[in-house]
Amino acid sequence: MKEVRYAGFWIRFLASFFDTLFLAVPIAIVIYIISGGEWFDLAQYQQNLQSAMAGNATSALTSSPQMSMNWEILFEISTLVITIIFWKKWRGATPGKKFVHIKIVDAKTFKDIDNKQALTRSLGYIVSTSIFLIGFLIVAFRKDKRSLHDLLADTCVIYED
Repeated sequence: MKEVRYAGFWIRFLASFFDTLFLAVPIAIVIYIISGGEWFDLAQYQQNLQSAMAGNATSALTSSPQMSMNWEILFEISTLVITIIFWKKWRGATPGKKFVHIKIVDAKTFKDIDNKQALTRSLGYIVSTSIFLIGFLIVAFRKDKRSLHDLLADTCVIYED
């Protein structure tokens, strides 16, 4: 068997950045347009940004924009579904992962992940994000470069052949 090269923290971070650009932002734009601006108060966001840039961080942090939880849930579910579709279609890769030549595989067999692993891994992002992103940061300290959501789903991220 060929030697497996695990993808480390920074390459995975870069893939996530590209996924934000290629997946999350377009989905967000579509949902914002569909919501007719009801998803969140863009004007308040802009005002908060201007306050922060002017050195008035207290004002920016105390006036939270109004959000519609229904539209937020639609955004989260849409992102989850589209991500899983990419994982299935591109054999463990999203556009960002494809761009940097890495993919998600089963941690034991190094074969494609199944639907249960895909869903567990996706929901595991919530756990990885909680408690100061430690679930993501452990990648930097593990030999197999697995995050908390990888451990929960029994997956790992490797470089493509």
